[in-house]
Amino acid sequence: MLETLVNPKKAERKPWEMFIIGLLYAAIAVLVVDFIFLKNPVFTKYTSILIVAFTVIFSIPFFFYIIKIEEEKDIKIKSERKLIKEHGRALSALMFLFLGYVLAFAILFVVLPKDVVEPNFRAQTETYCLINSKYNFEECASNLLVGKAVGNESQIPTIKEGMTRVSTILSNNFYVLVFSLLFSFLFGAGAIFILAWNASVISTAIGLFAKSNISGLPAGMARYLIHGLPEIASYFVVALAGGIIGTAIIKHEFGHEKFWRVLQDSLDLIILSLVILIVAAFMEVFLTPLFF
Repeated sequence: MLETLVNPKKAERKPWEMFIIGLLYAAIAVLVVDFIFLKNPVFTKYTSILIVAFTVIFSIPFFFYIIKIEEEKDIKIKSERKLIKEHGRALSALMFLFLGYVLAFAILFVVLPKDVVEPNFRAQTETYCLINSKYNFEECASNLLVGKAVGNESQIPTIKEGMTRVSTILSNNFYVLVFSLLFSFLFGAGAIFILAWNASVISTAIGLFAKSNISGLPAGMARYLIHGLPEIASYFVVALAGGIIGTAIIKHEFGHEKFWRVLQDSLDLIILSLVILIVAAFMEVFLTPLFF
């Protein structure tokens, strides 16, 4: 039933509607998992992953048809400028979907009781602690899971420190980019899992910041989305590229003129995603600390 709520072609014309859909999908995923699995001790430690899995299940039909529509555009549209504009509409719809995920998860992280938040976001909290490697992992995870603030401060780095951090961030994010490409290429809508997981991790970081900062949720959203939005946009761009190539391989023979046109457009998207990813890394290191 849920997949009938969204018409991909309509979503490209009114991408903001996907924000509501993202909110709905993420909230329903949490409610379903908590209702079915949270009270069962066998599944409790897996609820944080199950929430992401259910969010993905709800979203796969939309993501699949978006990829299919974009591949058809590659065949029909010969103008490179017009093609990029058309892909931009799909990207806008996906970004609003992602923002819906983020806001829903972040609000639930802040408003739900601790005994519910702890299992719902355990894996995401541990991931947050692993990323913040200057803190002891065990101490960080245990403190955050009982509601203590850890390491929310930001410092503007020197050029040397900043470039080292940019290199580390790019190294980590490049792996995510590659997996987004491969998952989308091999499984069509497979990249949506990586993107939903990233939404839940960002939401956890926002929720942790909001609980330890008097400015609350708006400040948390701003702190992590300044660089988070372009970073996620790069993953969506490369996911579109992988999905388009995969669909083209299924529908067209190698060497066919249409296939090479699709391949060229996909390579352009991959290059664009790399550029956006590099910009996002510099924003994270040098821009975000100016405000937080």
